Amino acid sequence: MRIVDGTLVPVRDRNVGSSSRNYRFSANVQVIGDAGTRLVIAAARPVPGTTADAHAWRASGMAEHCQGVTVLGEGAYLNCGMVTPHRKRPHRPLLPGEEDDNAAQRTGRPW
Repeated sequence: MRIVDGTLVPVRDRNVGSSSRNYRFSANVQVIGDAGTRLVIAAARPVPGTTADAHAWRASGMAEHCQGVTVLGEGAYLNCGMVTPHRKRPHRPLLPGEEDDNAAQRTGRPW
């Protein structure tokens, strides 16, 4: 099982980073980690920090590293081909099965 997440890394190079909320200039780096060993498997080239995680994932080309493996992602990775939490619909609660799926996914994430 793999886990994908994007992290903001502060940078000084204005060609790589962009102004964002968390740091003055940051870069969004997509990281693939192994859920069992908690080791980083791969990291993509940085994109500007204002880039959305789903867009950075699609542009990174790292999906090839995850072929045939279950990949967990957070809610920012909808429609990226990975397991993401179920979202609540307006004025309707989650179904009992969806709540169970979300709970199981939370236990699979090491952070």
